Amino acid sequence: MITYNNIFNNPNVKCVAQGGQYFIYEHTEDLSVSPSSATTAYFMKEMNVKKRQVLVQLNNSATKIQAGAMQWMAGNVNMESGVTGVGNFLGKMVKGAVTGESAAKPIYSGQGYLMLEPTYSFLLVEDVAAWGAGVVLDDGLFLCCDANIKESIVKRNSMTSAMFGGEGLFNLCLSGQGYCVLESPVPREELFEFNLENDVLKIDGNMAIAWSSTLEFTVEKATKSLLGSAVAKEGFVNVYRGTGKVLMAPTIPGTGMGTMNGPEQTSATK
Repeated sequence: MITYNNIFNNPNVKCVAQGGQYFIYEHTEDLSVSPSSATTAYFMKEMNVKKRQVLVQLNNSATKIQAGAMQWMAGNVNMESGVTGVGNFLGKMVKGAVTGESAAKPIYSGQGYLMLEPTYSFLLVEDVAAWGAGVVLDDGLFLCCDANIKESIVKRNSMTSAMFGGEGLFNLCLSGQGYCVLESPVPREELFEFNLENDVLKIDGNMAIAWSSTLEFTVEKATKSLLGSAVAKEGFVNVYRGTGKVLMAPTIPGTGMGTMNGPEQTSATK
C-alpha cells in the first residue's frame, strides 16, 4: 500500500483539466527559486509561464507516451518498450524521423499512477473519437495517448504542400476510441476552432496545430494570379477543404505582422 502526501493535496499544484485517465496539473508558481532567479520567476508567473504535468490514473488500463517523458510511477504498473523486433524498431525510427516524435513509445499498463515530466508547454486533453476518422497533428505535439489508439502516417498530397505549407511532408494521425494529450504552443482558450461542412478554410502559415483526417490539405496561391498575390503581399496559403475540424493557434511567436506590413507612417505637418 502506498500513501500519497503533498501530491494531490498540494496547494501549489492544482488540476486544471481532465479527460479519460488523464489529469493535467499546473504548478501555481515556482517555489524553487534563488535570489538570482526570483525576478524571472515572478514575471514568469505573471505571464502564465508555468510548469505543467500529466498524471495518468491507470485502472487496469494502458497508455503510451513519448520516450523519456516518465517522471515516476506507483502501484502495480508495468512498462513495455513498445518495440516487438528489429523490423518493428526500424519502422518506428522512420515514422519518428518524419513526424518529429520519438522512435519508440513505451507502454505503461496496470493499476496505479504514472506522472510525466514537467513542461512549460500548454497541455490539451483530446477525445480522439470526437474527431471522427482521425486527427492529424502538427509535428512534435504528441505527448501520450491510450494504448489502443492507432497511429498512422499521413502524407501530403504533393511536394508543394511540404515546400510551401510549412507542415512537412508527413504528419502523425491518431484514430480510434480513447484520449490523447498534446503539447500546445498556446492555451486552449486562445485556440480558434473551425468546423467545416463541405467548405474551405485558408490559413496564412503553419498555424493549424490539428485537423480532421477527413479534410484535404493543399497549398495554393492566395489569389488566382501571381500578380494579385504580389500586390496583396500574400503568397501561398494552407487550404483545408471538406468536412471536419481545425484547431488553429493564432498567436504563435513569429507569426505577427512586422513593421513592413504595418500602416504607412505619414510625415508630420507643422
